[in-house]
Amino acid sequence: MATTRKVAAKPAAKNPARKKPTAKKTTAPKTTAAKRPAAKKPAATKKPVAKKPVEKKTTAKKPVAKKPAAKKPAAKKPAAKEVVRRSAQGFKVAEYVVYPAHGVGQVTEIVTQEVAGMSLEMFVVNFEKEKMVLRVPLDKASQIGMRKLAEPSILDGAMKTLKGRARVKRTMWSRRAQEYEAKINSGDLIAISEVVRDLFRNENQPEQSYSERQLYERALERMAREVATIDKVTEDEAIVELEAILAKTTGGARRQPDTDGA
Repeated sequence: MATTRKVAAKPAAKNPARKKPTAKKTTAPKTTAAKRPAAKKPAATKKPVAKKPVEKKTTAKKPVAKKPAAKKPAAKKPAAKEVVRRSAQGFKVAEYVVYPAHGVGQVTEIVTQEVAGMSLEMFVVNFEKEKMVLRVPLDKASQIGMRKLAEPSILDGAMKTLKGRARVKRTMWSRRAQEYEAKINSGDLIAISEVVRDLFRNENQPEQSYSERQLYERALERMAREVATIDKVTEDEAIVELEAILAKTTGGARRQPDTDGA
C-alpha cells in the first residue's frame, strides 16, 4: 500500500513591512493620591466707579414762625447818663459857633455822657442847612478850631479885604487850588474873604473854569453865612451885599450867576 508523504507546508515569506505586534505591557494602575484642592485665587475686586452726585433741586422752605418762649426779663444795664449843661469853655447852649470844616452851626446841647464807666463832655452842634449834627469833645474843641462868631473888628477887616486888589499868584492852578482849599477850611473869616476876592469874576473878565467857580462859591457861601448870622439877615441878602462890594471894587457889574451848569 502506497504511503503518502505529507509535505510540510512552507512557512509564508515574512513581509518586512509588517511588524509583529508587540505585546503591550499592562501595568497596574497606579493608585493616585488624593489631590488637595488647589487654593483658588481671589477674584480681582473691581473698584467701584464714583458716580457723580445728581443735583437735586431743593425748594426753599419757608421758615415756620416759632412762638418765642417766655423769657425772664434780663436785668437791664443802666444806660449812659447825659447831664445837660448850659455853658462850657465860653460856649453856651443856643449860641452860634463856627466849625472850620463846616462853617456856622448852633450849639444845641452841652452834655456829659457816661460810657463804659468813663465820662466824656461834648458839644452838640447842629448844622441846619446840611441837616447834620456833630458831637465835639470839649477838650478837643480848641484844637479843632471851633470858635465864636467873628468880632466886629474882624468883620470890618474881612470887608476891607474884599475891597482890596486881587492877588493872583503866577503858579500852577493845582497848587493855588490847594492853598484856597486850606484857607476855606481854616475857619478864619479874613482868609476866606481873600479867596472870595481873588476868585471873583465880573462880566468884563474871562470866564472861570469849573474848579475855580466851585471854590469861589464855597468861599462865598461860607463867608455869607457868617455875615448873615452876625447881621441877622438871610444868606441870600448877605451874598448880594458881598458881591456888590466886589463889583464896585473891580469897576464892573456884579458877577452874574452861571447858567451853563458847568
